[in-house]
Amino acid sequence: MAQRTQLDDSSHPLHEAYACLLANGLDGAGEALRILVNEASRIERAQHLQATPYERCAQRVDYANGYKDKTVLTRMGEVTFEVPQVRSGGFYPSALERGSRSERAMNLALAEMYVQGVSTRKVIEVLQKLVGPEVSISSTQISRCTALLDTGLHAWRTRPLDETPYVILDARYERVREAGRVVDCAVLVAIGVTASGHRRVLGVSVALSEAEVHWRAFLDSLIERGLRGVKFLASDDHAGLKAARKAMFPGVPWQRCQFHLQRNAQGYVSRLDQRTPVARQIRGIFNASDAIQAQRLLNAALKDWQVSHPQLAAWAENNLPEGFAVFDLPEAHRVRMRTTNGLERLNKELKRRTRVATLFPNPASCLRLVSALLAEQDEEWMTAKIYLPMKP
Repeated sequence: MAQRTQLDDSSHPLHEAYACLLANGLDGAGEALRILVNEASRIERAQHLQATPYERCAQRVDYANGYKDKTVLTRMGEVTFEVPQVRSGGFYPSALERGSRSERAMNLALAEMYVQGVSTRKVIEVLQKLVGPEVSISSTQISRCTALLDTGLHAWRTRPLDETPYVILDARYERVREAGRVVDCAVLVAIGVTASGHRRVLGVSVALSEAEVHWRAFLDSLIERGLRGVKFLASDDHAGLKAARKAMFPGVPWQRCQFHLQRNAQGYVSRLDQRTPVARQIRGIFNASDAIQAQRLLNAALKDWQVSHPQLAAWAENNLPEGFAVFDLPEAHRVRMRTTNGLERLNKELKRRTRVATLFPNPASCLRLVSALLAEQDEEWMTAKIYLPMKP
Protein backbone atom coordinates (compact mmCIF):
# COMPACT_ATOMS: atom_id res chain seq x y z
CA MET A 1 0.00 0.00 0.00
CA ALA A 2 2.84 2.35 0.78
CA GLN A 3 4.26 1.73 -2.67
CA ARG A 4 0.92 2.52 -4.32
CA THR A 5 0.67 5.77 -2.36
CA GLN A 6 4.14 6.73 -3.49
CA LEU A 7 3.28 6.11 -7.15
CA ASP A 8 0.07 8.11 -6.83
CA ASP A 9 2.10 11.15 -5.81
CA SER A 10 2.12 13.50 -8.82
CA SER A 11 5.68 14.55 -8.02
CA HIS A 12 7.03 11.01 -8.36
CA PRO A 13 9.52 10.72 -11.27
CA LEU A 14 7.46 7.98 -12.91
CA HIS A 15 4.40 10.23 -13.00
CA GLU A 16 6.53 13.08 -14.35
CA ALA A 17 7.65 10.82 -17.20
CA TYR A 18 4.06 9.74 -17.87
CA ALA A 19 2.94 13.36 -17.94
CA CYS A 20 5.68 14.29 -20.36
CA LEU A 21 4.67 11.50 -22.76
CA LEU A 22 0.95 12.32 -22.44
CA ALA A 23 1.54 15.99 -23.14
CA ASN A 24 4.06 15.66 -25.96
CA GLY A 25 3.70 12.17 -27.36
CA LEU A 26 6.88 10.69 -28.78
CA ASP A 27 8.43 14.17 -28.84
CA GLY A 28 8.56 13.93 -25.06
CA ALA A 29 10.41 10.60 -25.06
CA GLY A 30 13.78 12.27 -24.56
CA GLU A 31 12.60 14.17 -21.49
CA ALA A 32 10.89 11.05 -20.13
CA LEU A 33 14.11 9.11 -20.58
CA ARG A 34 16.05 11.85 -18.77
CA ILE A 35 13.67 11.76 -15.79
CA LEU A 36 13.72 7.97 -15.47
CA VAL A 37 17.49 7.56 -15.89
CA ASN A 38 18.15 10.34 -13.36
CA GLU A 39 15.89 8.61 -10.83
CA ALA A 40 17.46 5.20 -11.50
CA SER A 41 20.92 6.72 -11.02
CA ARG A 42 19.89 8.26 -7.68
CA ILE A 43 18.52 4.91 -6.50
CA GLU A 44 21.72 3.16 -7.59
CA ARG A 45 23.83 5.72 -5.70
CA ALA A 46 21.79 5.09 -2.55
CA GLN A 47 22.42 1.37 -2.96
CA HIS A 48 26.13 2.04 -3.42
CA LEU A 49 26.21 4.20 -0.27
CA GLN A 50 24.07 1.65 1.59
CA ALA A 51 22.05 4.56 2.92
CA THR A 52 19.26 6.82 1.69
CA PRO A 53 19.73 10.62 1.62
CA TYR A 54 20.18 12.11 5.10
CA GLU A 55 19.97 8.64 6.69
CA ARG A 56 22.30 7.94 9.59
CA CYS A 57 23.28 4.29 9.79
CA ALA A 58 26.30 2.15 10.59
CA GLN A 59 26.26 0.54 7.14
CA ARG A 60 26.92 3.79 5.24
CA VAL A 61 30.14 3.53 3.17
CA ASP A 62 30.37 7.04 1.73
CA TYR A 63 28.47 10.32 1.23
CA ALA A 64 26.67 11.88 -1.72
CA ASN A 65 28.44 14.79 -3.39
CA GLY A 66 25.96 16.47 -5.73
CA TYR A 67 25.56 15.91 -9.46
CA LYS A 68 27.49 16.46 -12.67
CA ASP A 69 25.80 17.02 -16.02
CA LYS A 70 26.58 14.64 -18.86
CA THR A 71 25.17 14.96 -22.38
CA VAL A 72 24.63 11.66 -24.19
CA LEU A 73 23.62 11.12 -27.81
CA THR A 74 20.58 8.80 -27.76
CA ARG A 75 18.08 7.68 -30.36
CA MET A 76 15.90 10.55 -29.16
CA GLY A 77 18.73 13.05 -29.78
CA GLU A 78 21.05 14.62 -27.21
CA VAL A 79 19.87 14.22 -23.61
CA THR A 80 21.60 15.80 -20.61
CA PHE A 81 21.52 13.59 -17.53
CA GLU A 82 22.43 14.34 -13.92
CA VAL A 83 25.24 11.96 -12.92
CA PRO A 84 25.25 11.43 -9.12
CA GLN A 85 28.67 11.89 -7.47
CA VAL A 86 30.10 10.49 -4.23
CA ARG A 87 32.84 12.09 -2.16
CA SER A 88 35.56 9.46 -2.57
CA GLY A 89 34.79 8.71 -6.22
CA GLY A 90 34.61 5.25 -7.70
CA PHE A 91 30.85 5.31 -8.40
CA TYR A 92 29.26 5.59 -11.84
CA PRO A 93 25.60 4.74 -12.65
CA SER A 94 25.24 1.64 -14.81
CA ALA A 95 22.43 3.30 -16.80
CA LEU A 96 25.03 5.71 -18.25
CA GLU A 97 27.60 3.18 -19.32
CA ARG A 98 31.04 4.42 -20.21
CA GLY A 99 32.12 3.34 -23.63
CA SER A 100 29.28 4.67 -25.78
CA ARG A 101 31.46 7.30 -27.46
CA SER A 102 34.34 4.96 -28.08
CA GLU A 103 32.05 2.30 -29.54
CA ARG A 104 30.52 4.84 -31.92
CA ALA A 105 33.96 6.09 -32.88
CA MET A 106 35.13 2.54 -33.59
CA ASN A 107 32.04 1.77 -35.63
CA LEU A 108 32.47 4.95 -37.63
CA ALA A 109 36.12 4.17 -38.32
CA LEU A 110 35.16 0.79 -39.70
CA ALA A 111 32.27 2.25 -41.67
CA GLU A 112 34.54 4.87 -43.23
CA MET A 113 36.95 2.15 -44.27
CA TYR A 114 34.09 0.25 -45.92
CA VAL A 115 32.76 3.25 -47.83
CA GLN A 116 36.25 4.22 -49.03
CA GLY A 117 36.85 0.79 -50.48
CA VAL A 118 38.86 -0.82 -47.70
CA SER A 119 36.38 -3.70 -47.63
CA THR A 120 38.57 -6.28 -45.98
CA ARG A 121 36.92 -9.42 -44.67
CA LYS A 122 37.53 -8.29 -41.12
CA VAL A 123 35.72 -4.99 -41.68
CA ILE A 124 32.78 -6.69 -43.39
CA GLU A 125 32.43 -9.21 -40.55
CA VAL A 126 32.34 -6.46 -37.93
CA LEU A 127 29.87 -4.36 -39.90
CA GLN A 128 27.58 -7.36 -40.37
CA LYS A 129 27.46 -7.79 -36.62
CA LEU A 130 26.64 -4.10 -36.25
CA VAL A 131 24.00 -3.57 -38.93
CA GLY A 132 23.01 -7.10 -39.99
CA PRO A 133 23.99 -9.41 -42.87
CA GLU A 134 22.89 -6.90 -45.54
CA VAL A 135 25.62 -4.28 -45.16
CA SER A 136 24.35 -0.99 -46.52
CA ILE A 137 26.07 2.15 -45.29
CA SER A 138 26.26 5.44 -47.15
CA SER A 139 28.74 8.27 -46.85
CA THR A 140 25.81 10.56 -45.97
CA GLN A 141 24.93 8.40 -42.98
CA ILE A 142 28.54 8.40 -41.83
CA SER A 143 28.90 12.17 -42.22
CA ARG A 144 25.78 12.74 -40.14
CA CYS A 145 27.02 10.44 -37.38
CA THR A 146 30.55 11.83 -37.34
CA ALA A 147 29.29 15.41 -37.15
CA LEU A 148 27.31 14.62 -34.00
CA LEU A 149 30.16 12.75 -32.35
CA ASP A 150 32.89 15.18 -33.40
CA THR A 151 31.07 18.12 -31.82
CA GLY A 152 31.25 16.57 -28.37
CA LEU A 153 34.81 15.30 -28.76
CA HIS A 154 36.03 18.69 -30.01
CA ALA A 155 34.49 20.31 -26.95
CA TRP A 156 36.34 17.83 -24.74
CA ARG A 157 39.68 18.37 -26.50
CA THR A 158 39.37 22.14 -26.18
CA ARG A 159 37.94 22.30 -22.66
CA PRO A 160 39.69 24.71 -20.25
CA LEU A 161 42.57 23.39 -18.16
CA ASP A 162 43.76 24.64 -14.80
CA GLU A 163 46.65 24.26 -12.38
CA THR A 164 48.43 20.96 -13.03
CA PRO A 165 51.72 20.57 -11.12
CA TYR A 166 52.73 17.24 -12.70
CA VAL A 167 52.62 16.54 -16.45
CA ILE A 168 53.58 13.33 -18.28
CA LEU A 169 54.07 13.23 -22.05
CA ASP A 170 54.36 10.34 -24.49
CA ALA A 171 53.50 9.32 -28.05
CA ARG A 172 52.54 6.20 -29.95
CA TYR A 173 51.94 5.48 -33.63
CA GLU A 174 48.93 4.41 -35.69
CA ARG A 175 48.76 3.43 -39.36
CA VAL A 176 46.68 5.97 -41.28
CA ARG A 177 45.83 6.64 -44.92
CA GLU A 178 47.05 10.11 -45.85
CA ALA A 179 47.17 11.62 -49.36
CA GLY A 180 46.78 8.24 -51.01
CA ARG A 181 49.45 6.41 -49.05
CA VAL A 182 49.74 4.61 -45.72
CA VAL A 183 51.80 6.44 -43.10
CA ASP A 184 52.55 6.06 -39.39
CA CYS A 185 50.99 9.03 -37.59
CA ALA A 186 52.11 10.02 -34.10
CA VAL A 187 49.42 10.19 -31.42
CA LEU A 188 50.69 12.75 -28.88
CA VAL A 189 49.17 12.39 -25.41
CA ALA A 190 49.51 14.44 -22.22
CA ILE A 191 48.22 13.40 -18.82
CA GLY A 192 48.72 15.15 -15.50
CA VAL A 193 48.03 15.29 -11.79
CA THR A 194 46.04 18.39 -10.88
CA ALA A 195 46.35 20.54 -7.78
CA SER A 196 43.52 18.49 -6.23
CA GLY A 197 45.54 15.29 -6.67
CA HIS A 198 43.38 13.75 -9.41
CA ARG A 199 44.76 12.32 -12.63
CA ARG A 200 43.45 13.91 -15.82
CA VAL A 201 43.93 13.41 -19.54
CA LEU A 202 45.06 16.89 -20.57
CA GLY A 203 45.01 16.54 -24.32
CA VAL A 204 45.68 14.53 -27.48
CA SER A 205 46.81 15.33 -31.00
CA VAL A 206 47.45 13.33 -34.16
CA ALA A 207 50.53 14.54 -36.08
CA LEU A 208 52.65 13.27 -38.94
CA SER A 209 55.64 12.71 -36.65
CA GLU A 210 57.21 13.48 -33.26
CA ALA A 211 59.22 16.35 -34.72
CA GLU A 212 59.75 19.40 -32.55
CA VAL A 213 57.26 21.48 -34.55
CA HIS A 214 54.42 19.06 -33.76
CA TRP A 215 55.26 18.75 -30.08
CA ARG A 216 55.55 22.54 -29.77
CA ALA A 217 52.14 23.05 -31.38
CA PHE A 218 50.61 20.46 -29.04
CA LEU A 219 52.16 21.94 -25.89
CA ASP A 220 51.20 25.44 -27.02
CA SER A 221 47.57 24.30 -27.35
CA LEU A 222 47.63 23.05 -23.75
CA ILE A 223 48.96 26.41 -22.53
CA GLU A 224 46.34 28.31 -24.53
CA ARG A 225 43.64 26.23 -22.84
CA GLY A 226 44.86 27.37 -19.41
CA LEU A 227 47.48 24.82 -18.37
CA ARG A 228 49.52 26.47 -15.62
CA GLY A 229 51.47 25.78 -12.45
CA VAL A 230 53.56 23.03 -14.04
CA LYS A 231 56.36 22.11 -11.62
CA PHE A 232 57.48 18.75 -12.97
CA LEU A 233 57.58 17.12 -16.41
CA ALA A 234 58.18 13.42 -17.12
CA SER A 235 58.78 11.79 -20.50
CA ASP A 236 61.11 9.58 -22.46
CA ASP A 237 64.17 11.00 -24.20
CA HIS A 238 63.01 12.01 -27.68
CA ALA A 239 64.83 14.77 -29.54
CA GLY A 240 61.70 16.54 -30.82
CA LEU A 241 59.95 16.42 -27.46
CA LYS A 242 63.08 17.47 -25.62
CA ALA A 243 63.52 20.58 -27.75
CA ALA A 244 59.83 21.50 -27.55
CA ARG A 245 59.78 21.01 -23.78
CA LYS A 246 62.77 23.33 -23.28
CA ALA A 247 61.15 25.99 -25.46
CA MET A 248 57.64 25.84 -23.96
CA PHE A 249 58.48 25.07 -20.31
CA PRO A 250 61.91 26.54 -19.68
CA GLY A 251 63.20 25.96 -16.18
CA VAL A 252 60.65 23.26 -15.31
CA PRO A 253 62.45 20.18 -13.88
CA TRP A 254 62.38 17.25 -16.28
CA GLN A 255 62.30 13.60 -15.23
CA ARG A 256 63.49 11.09 -17.78
CA CYS A 257 61.60 7.83 -17.37
CA GLN A 258 63.64 5.55 -15.11
CA PHE A 259 62.12 2.44 -16.65
CA HIS A 260 63.30 3.44 -20.13
CA LEU A 261 66.72 4.40 -18.76
CA GLN A 262 67.16 0.99 -17.19
CA ARG A 263 66.03 -0.73 -20.38
CA ASN A 264 68.33 1.40 -22.53
CA ALA A 265 71.29 0.57 -20.29
CA GLN A 266 71.00 -3.10 -21.22
CA GLY A 267 72.12 -2.25 -24.75
CA TYR A 268 75.55 -1.28 -23.41
CA VAL A 269 76.11 -4.58 -21.58
CA SER A 270 77.57 -7.08 -24.03
CA ARG A 271 77.57 -10.14 -21.77
CA LEU A 272 74.12 -11.56 -21.09
CA ASP A 273 75.09 -12.94 -17.69
CA GLN A 274 76.06 -9.42 -16.56
CA ARG A 275 72.76 -7.73 -17.43
CA THR A 276 70.96 -8.82 -14.26
CA PRO A 277 73.71 -7.52 -11.90
CA VAL A 278 73.84 -4.22 -13.82
CA ALA A 279 70.06 -3.86 -13.66
CA ARG A 280 70.24 -4.50 -9.90
CA GLN A 281 72.85 -1.75 -9.49
CA ILE A 282 70.76 0.75 -11.45
CA ARG A 283 67.65 -0.08 -9.41
CA GLY A 284 69.66 0.54 -6.27
CA ILE A 285 70.65 3.98 -7.60
CA PHE A 286 67.05 4.91 -8.44
CA ASN A 287 65.79 3.58 -5.09
CA ALA A 288 68.16 5.82 -3.12
CA SER A 289 66.74 7.97 -0.35
CA ASP A 290 67.77 11.24 -2.01
CA ALA A 291 69.71 12.70 -4.93
CA ILE A 292 72.96 12.87 -2.96
CA GLN A 293 72.91 9.18 -2.16
CA ALA A 294 71.88 8.37 -5.73
CA GLN A 295 74.87 10.29 -7.11
CA ARG A 296 77.18 8.58 -4.63
CA LEU A 297 75.92 5.14 -5.71
CA LEU A 298 76.26 6.14 -9.36
CA ASN A 299 79.87 7.24 -8.85
CA ALA A 300 80.69 3.90 -7.24
CA ALA A 301 79.01 2.02 -10.09
CA LEU A 302 80.86 4.07 -12.71
CA LYS A 303 84.20 2.96 -11.21
CA ASP A 304 83.18 -0.67 -11.62
CA TRP A 305 81.74 -0.19 -15.10
CA GLN A 306 84.78 1.69 -16.44
CA VAL A 307 86.68 -1.59 -16.12
CA SER A 308 84.01 -4.18 -16.93
CA HIS A 309 81.62 -2.16 -19.18
CA PRO A 310 83.38 0.98 -20.48
CA GLN A 311 80.62 1.80 -22.99
CA LEU A 312 77.99 1.57 -20.25
CA ALA A 313 80.06 3.84 -18.00
CA ALA A 314 80.38 6.50 -20.70
CA TRP A 315 76.63 6.41 -21.40
CA ALA A 316 75.48 6.19 -17.78
CA GLU A 317 77.53 9.17 -16.56
CA ASN A 318 75.56 11.54 -18.78
CA ASN A 319 72.17 9.80 -18.94
CA LEU A 320 71.31 8.26 -15.57
CA PRO A 321 71.34 11.64 -13.74
CA GLU A 322 68.45 12.68 -16.00
CA GLY A 323 66.35 10.32 -13.89
CA PHE A 324 67.14 12.11 -10.61
CA ALA A 325 64.66 15.01 -10.84
CA VAL A 326 62.06 12.97 -8.98
CA PHE A 327 64.15 13.20 -5.79
CA ASP A 328 63.00 16.82 -5.45
CA LEU A 329 59.38 15.67 -5.06
CA PRO A 330 57.76 14.59 -1.77
CA GLU A 331 58.72 11.02 -0.99
CA ALA A 332 55.09 9.86 -1.27
CA HIS A 333 55.00 11.03 -4.92
CA ARG A 334 58.24 9.53 -6.18
CA VAL A 335 57.17 5.97 -6.95
CA ARG A 336 54.35 7.10 -9.24
CA MET A 337 56.18 9.99 -10.90
CA ARG A 338 59.60 8.49 -11.59
CA THR A 339 58.44 6.71 -14.76
CA THR A 340 55.94 7.23 -17.55
CA ASN A 341 54.44 3.80 -16.86
CA GLY A 342 51.00 5.23 -16.09
CA LEU A 343 50.81 6.75 -19.55
CA GLU A 344 52.42 3.65 -21.08
CA ARG A 345 49.59 1.53 -19.66
CA LEU A 346 47.06 3.96 -21.07
CA ASN A 347 48.73 3.72 -24.49
CA LYS A 348 48.58 -0.07 -24.31
CA GLU A 349 44.86 0.17 -23.70
CA LEU A 350 44.55 2.50 -26.70
CA LYS A 351 46.44 -0.02 -28.82
CA ARG A 352 44.18 -2.84 -27.66
CA ARG A 353 41.15 -0.90 -28.87
CA THR A 354 42.56 0.70 -32.01
CA ARG A 355 44.07 -2.49 -33.44
CA VAL A 356 40.53 -3.59 -34.30
CA ALA A 357 40.53 -0.96 -37.03
CA THR A 358 44.01 -2.06 -38.24
CA LEU A 359 44.25 0.91 -40.61
CA PHE A 360 42.50 4.24 -40.17
CA PRO A 361 41.01 5.78 -43.33
CA ASN A 362 42.22 9.29 -42.41
CA PRO A 363 43.79 11.21 -39.49
CA ALA A 364 40.39 12.56 -38.38
CA SER A 365 39.10 9.03 -37.87
CA CYS A 366 42.14 8.15 -35.77
CA LEU A 367 41.77 11.30 -33.66
CA ARG A 368 38.06 10.60 -33.18
CA LEU A 369 38.54 7.12 -31.76
CA VAL A 370 41.54 8.02 -29.59
CA SER A 371 39.73 11.10 -28.26
CA ALA A 372 36.66 9.04 -27.36
CA LEU A 373 38.75 6.48 -25.47
CA LEU A 374 40.74 9.13 -23.63
CA ALA A 375 37.62 11.15 -22.76
CA GLU A 376 36.15 8.09 -21.10
CA GLN A 377 39.38 7.45 -19.20
CA ASP A 378 39.41 11.10 -18.11
CA GLU A 379 35.87 10.77 -16.73
CA GLU A 380 36.85 7.65 -14.82
CA TRP A 381 39.89 9.35 -13.29
CA MET A 382 37.88 12.47 -12.48
CA THR A 383 35.34 10.49 -10.44
CA ALA A 384 37.93 8.16 -8.85
CA LYS A 385 39.79 8.60 -5.60
CA ILE A 386 42.66 11.07 -5.28
CA TYR A 387 45.75 9.73 -7.07
CA LEU A 388 48.33 11.72 -5.09
CA PRO A 389 47.89 13.76 -1.89
CA MET A 390 49.04 17.19 -3.08
CA LYS A 391 48.41 19.13 0.13
CA PRO A 392 51.11 18.79 2.81
